[in-house]
Amino acid sequence: MDKKVLSNFALFITALIWGLSFVAQKAGMEFVGPFSFNFARSILGGISLIPFIFIAKFLKEDKRTPKHKHHQHLILTRAGISCGLALFTAMSIQQYSMLQASAGKAGFISALYIIFVPLILKFFGEKLLLNTKISVGIALIGLYLLCFGNNKGIGIDFYDILLLIAAFFYGVHIIVVNYFSKKVDAAKISCLQFFVVGILSIPFMLLFETPHLQGFIDCRIPILYAGILTCGVAYTLQIFGQKYSTPTIASLILCLESVFAVIGGSIILHESMSTKEIIGCIFMISAVIISQINLKNIKKVPLSLSLTEEEKTVDSDL
Repeated sequence: MDKKVLSNFALFITALIWGLSFVAQKAGMEFVGPFSFNFARSILGGISLIPFIFIAKFLKEDKRTPKHKHHQHLILTRAGISCGLALFTAMSIQQYSMLQASAGKAGFISALYIIFVPLILKFFGEKLLLNTKISVGIALIGLYLLCFGNNKGIGIDFYDILLLIAAFFYGVHIIVVNYFSKKVDAAKISCLQFFVVGILSIPFMLLFETPHLQGFIDCRIPILYAGILTCGVAYTLQIFGQKYSTPTIASLILCLESVFAVIGGSIILHESMSTKEIIGCIFMISAVIISQINLKNIKKVPLSLSLTEEEKTVDSDL
């Protein structure tokens, strides 16, 4: 089978796993607190990536000098702490919001991190593209339909605001990861950051919650799913998928996680949405898709583009 087809299928499975993770997060709140859940899933996530790191190490010959290794270890430590702090903030706020927010709504609002990334980079001097400006406007309309004037009353819900803040910090996390991943191995950063999140969750778990062994045992399925499948399996599939797929196609497939969050919430948790909220979801996923499409490039591509030229264009994006 063609590698591009396999890579896109791997990304589709990744989006499915990530989307259903919102269901696991919501279900987990019935047994343990937010910090307890994040502690368990993060430690499991870090452990699940260790075999992948060792396999990659044995398959590739290490030609680094001792000095170079020491330098990279220092960068890896800074990367793990920096990425871990950003991820801990995002995960903690999002998980706390899952006490009340539905899995479907959480999935769609959290997907706005894709739009927050270029908005944050704007403050560092990067130009804001036309598609980003359009997507922000569409996202605001979708957010209004999804959160305002629902059955809970007039105005945006407190937990919706938390989800929006969490999406912002997920955007910060992506920028930090992107910066450090160019310097050290991305899998090692991911593994270390999960351990940092787990360690940072411990004091909050002990201060604000009353964790007990039975709670973790009762929550074993959501924790195992969120820890091993979401972090270990999905991360590995994402690496393979993005290796042979174009960035735009990869982003569009991965944004389906919000759709799977709604489907999973509906089937497994029996959640439902009003017509207005469904329309809001459509607006928001449209905003995510538009944010990943460069409108200027579309205008520049001639209609008579040949198959050979199209293949060259795809290859240049890899």
